[in-house]
Amino acid sequence: KMAGSSVPWIGSAYLFLQSTCKTIALPALYESSQKKPCVFKALKLALADSTGCVNGVDMLKVHCSHPHLIVQLRFCKQENCRQFLRSYRDGALQRSLQSHLQLSLATTTVPLKVELKAGSEHLDKVLKDEDHCLECIYREKPDRLPDEEIMELEKGLKSLMLHQNTNNNVAGKDCSSLKSLCQPYPPQGSSLPTQLTFIFQEQQFDNRTITPDDHQKFAKSVSKKWKQVGRSLQKSCRALRDPAIDNLALEYDREGLYEQAYQMLLRFIQSEGKRATIARLIAALEENGLVSLAEELLGLHSSEDCS
Repeated sequence: KMAGSSVPWIGSAYLFLQSTCKTIALPALYESSQKKPCVFKALKLALADSTGCVNGVDMLKVHCSHPHLIVQLRFCKQENCRQFLRSYRDGALQRSLQSHLQLSLATTTVPLKVELKAGSEHLDKVLKDEDHCLECIYREKPDRLPDEEIMELEKGLKSLMLHQNTNNNVAGKDCSSLKSLCQPYPPQGSSLPTQLTFIFQEQQFDNRTITPDDHQKFAKSVSKKWKQVGRSLQKSCRALRDPAIDNLALEYDREGLYEQAYQMLLRFIQSEGKRATIARLIAALEENGLVSLAEELLGLHSSEDCS
């Protein structure tokens, strides 16, 4: 059984990816020697996002089967697999993949259709039964080690990170772990360039740093959900890692929700500097269902409409 104490938990699944845009064919991009590293990097980063750590899930092979790009996955811990399933079920993995592909390929948007299978089981149909999904994945033992091509792409990506991080004067950090690449938007210490534009509700917006006006609107309108937004931001911001958010709640309890929200975002801005972009804040708002506030910050309607 999965609960065996001495036996490591190992399972396998296949992630099917298909672009719903007629002008973007993922298999063709992956088969291109020029674009393959870009697609691989996007896959690597999105999978790291989904488990919360770089080594939470391994890519064993990427298959090109038009119109699908099929990624064979290996999980070595039940906890990581569970986290992946929740990210997949909530749509976070799909959004992260779209973000990373857009950034890596320098395109406007890459709309995706995703499917998840383990053996003959279509997990999309039973995602609500998390334990059943885990059982299905656990039953499917990986039939290979990472493909040579995957290992070469991993090596190239790590080499790139080492080179870029050295240029950014952060060589003292553990560059080989790729930890700085684990977020959908470039965090502190990341070598990924801040994207110039981003997509929200199928519209393209210029990315920019968070302004004082954004800061005040956020603190005024986010109310009790400031903590949830903070926990979304903490994935890419060390300054908000536990127990920072709970400490802020206690420290500014008497001042109320406005001040708590204001101080949380202030910490994000101060720690991230130029990387404290509106794209990252909008993504955190969207992740927590605060679409009206996101629209207000982007000027899509007035604050009166955002009650």
